[in-house]
Amino acid sequence: MTAGTAAPAGTPNDAADSGDRHIRGIARGGSLNLVGALLSQGAVFLIMLLLARSLGMTEVGRYAQGYAMLSLLGLLSLSGFRAGLTRFVAVHLADDDPATIRGTIRLGLGISAVSSTVIAVGLAATAPWLAGLLNDPELTTPLRLVALTLPALTICEAALAATRGWRTQRPYTLIGQIYEPGARLALTALALVLGGGVIGAFWALVGAAWSAAALAVLALVRMLRKVAPAEPAYRPRQLFSFSTVSWVSSLSSTGLIWVDTLLLGFFGSDEIGVYNVATRLVTVAIFVLAPINAAFGPYIAYLYHQGRFDDVRRSYGAVTGWIVRLSLPAFVALLVFPTDLLRIFGGDFTTGAAVTMILAAGQLVNAATGPCGTLLNMSGRVAVNMYDNLAALVLNIGLNIWLIPAYGIVGAASAWAASLAAVNIARVIQVRGLIQALPFTTGMAKGLAAGVAALLAGLVVRWLLPGGPFQLAVGLAAVVATYLGAVLALGLSREDVMVLRTLIRRRRKEATA
Repeated sequence: MTAGTAAPAGTPNDAADSGDRHIRGIARGGSLNLVGALLSQGAVFLIMLLLARSLGMTEVGRYAQGYAMLSLLGLLSLSGFRAGLTRFVAVHLADDDPATIRGTIRLGLGISAVSSTVIAVGLAATAPWLAGLLNDPELTTPLRLVALTLPALTICEAALAATRGWRTQRPYTLIGQIYEPGARLALTALALVLGGGVIGAFWALVGAAWSAAALAVLALVRMLRKVAPAEPAYRPRQLFSFSTVSWVSSLSSTGLIWVDTLLLGFFGSDEIGVYNVATRLVTVAIFVLAPINAAFGPYIAYLYHQGRFDDVRRSYGAVTGWIVRLSLPAFVALLVFPTDLLRIFGGDFTTGAAVTMILAAGQLVNAATGPCGTLLNMSGRVAVNMYDNLAALVLNIGLNIWLIPAYGIVGAASAWAASLAAVNIARVIQVRGLIQALPFTTGMAKGLAAGVAALLAGLVVRWLLPGGPFQLAVGLAAVVATYLGAVLALGLSREDVMVLRTLIRRRRKEATA
């Protein structure tokens, strides 16, 4: 059955049971991913905190620029196979085609490994020139260590993307979200204790990435053992046509995240460290988006391919509601207590309060529009998503070039928030035309009402208590307590109750196993 062909009709109860089953499946995968993302973001947060406390603002900025280069070149190396491997493994599993599953995985991993090695060699050779372009000659060695990390990161990402095609999030979470960031944190801490400085932190990247890549390949081999033996069948045209467009789309999307950091370096800003600490805080607030999207994507590829559009619409609305409601307390905290949160990293970083609030506003729009980009990709509209991301990147670069010279990091934050909001509003309109659905549900409205109550509670605490650690602790407690109370008072949706019961039963089974 192909996309656009409706699934055979069944009884209403059959359809409802099928929809419930997929909602529960997304929730199970999403809950595992959330745990992994929480640990991952916690590890990355602690790495930034250790660097800020031990080395200061300049070295934090240097680390951020190296990591930005790694992120951009990692996507360049993957050539779009991350989304392509997930989608086509899921599709070929739905078609029960073991030969093409094996061929798709071999092709995707092989090309990713070769391309990442070629790019890594080029980066190592041009590192002195790039460091000069970014106005920091001391970036040469960090960039060469990024080159050493790049092939491992690419292989790890490609292998884990393929495992997700089985609609399981376990390898992705355990290796990509828990092991790799945890190993990087431990190795970074060890490097700083031994006096390795920022160079030691980059060596920690190398060690964590290569060990994670080995584990990811092993996990994929174990998944392939579940597939019937068959001579690999290759469909390069199908994979390349999707992945090439997905590559441009992902590169543009990642460019939207990191180009402001590189442009701040290009313009010689001395506040890159402040900007990236503020960015890290906001990333913690939106940590729920990536893991829920990761669980959502394979199910949408599977359901859309089978023409089960009612299930697609229902899943889209439910997932968007979860993203908004799970992230709102963190957004409230960022909007009410930005200075106190930044002070955790050191007094020099409190100048980023306005940046934090601007970035949080942009990410709040991102959360409220839901996984619209993932839905476009997994339904085969990857070209539409590519044009969206390219337009957002061009807008962001233009705004950065205009605003950074005059307003510095505040200008960079404004450019990023405006671009992110614009691209997500465009995607909502496109998804509306594709599946006749909007992400705005009753559950989201209840979450926003609870968020307003929590915002008022936080403002009252800030008004009554003097600034400092005590105000922050009381304020965060008040925000969380008020939010949870309001959510419960307004009532949970049918999907929420169903998912909670499923997760509770699963935890009980695991506890008694």
